[in-house]
Amino acid sequence: MAKCPHTHLTVEQIETFATDGVVHVPGAVSASLIGDINVLADRQLDNPGPWSTDTGADSTHGRFFTTRYLWRDDPVVRRFVFESGVAQLAGDCMGSSSVRLYTDHLLVKEPGTEEPTPWHQDIPYWPFLGQRICSVWVACSTATVEESSLEFVRGSHEWGRYFAPESFDSEGGWTDEFVGERIPDIESDKSSYDILGFDVEPGDAIIFSAWIIHGSPGNTGPNRRVAISTRWLGEDAVWHPHPGCDPAVTQAETTAVPGQHPSDDDRFPLA
Repeated sequence: MAKCPHTHLTVEQIETFATDGVVHVPGAVSASLIGDINVLADRQLDNPGPWSTDTGADSTHGRFFTTRYLWRDDPVVRRFVFESGVAQLAGDCMGSSSVRLYTDHLLVKEPGTEEPTPWHQDIPYWPFLGQRICSVWVACSTATVEESSLEFVRGSHEWGRYFAPESFDSEGGWTDEFVGERIPDIESDKSSYDILGFDVEPGDAIIFSAWIIHGSPGNTGPNRRVAISTRWLGEDAVWHPHPGCDPAVTQAETTAVPGQHPSDDDRFPLA
């Protein structure tokens, strides 16, 4: 079971999450764990795992690298998931007395990375449905919004819309199988939306609904941006595999039943 620090959110922070769909929690994770994640990032950049994407690895104009689903094999990520306190933050925000891990996601944007993270919702990418599903994104380096920290369309988690996932690189991939409404072109019309962004320091957490629209610009700053995001399933989450969703865990690899809570302790452990 988790060995969580005594990290509790205020009533105001929980209310902010409910109304905005996102809340910034400074200093949520210990410096020692953040240091371990930065070492992990170096290791993964040199020897990527099987669920990695790498945009610009051979470019002189930066590199955007992500990898996920490391918790089963990597002791640093396991310790982060079960001992950092992020599961408790997720449960508090969602008002859920129990939370299960969906996956971890390590994200690295090197200096000079021109490619933004496009505006998107998380929920259509994932094989789940439910309102109590969220991410806890933890900064492992200093980042401003201008230098690739996250931005959100405030309140868009309550729009009641389910946008088609799109690939984050030019090669396409598993998202191509999804058919549905495309997300609005927010970047070209930002003044029409209530955009909320956060400058972060190492250890800061940004907790956000899987339904909120968000993205981040390229890294124009001088330093590497490193973050680790963990994805959490609350009590109303149900297993919902569908065309175009993340293939990291397929129906053949889980005992989860479509339309029911994914009570598979092996793939989606209780935290």
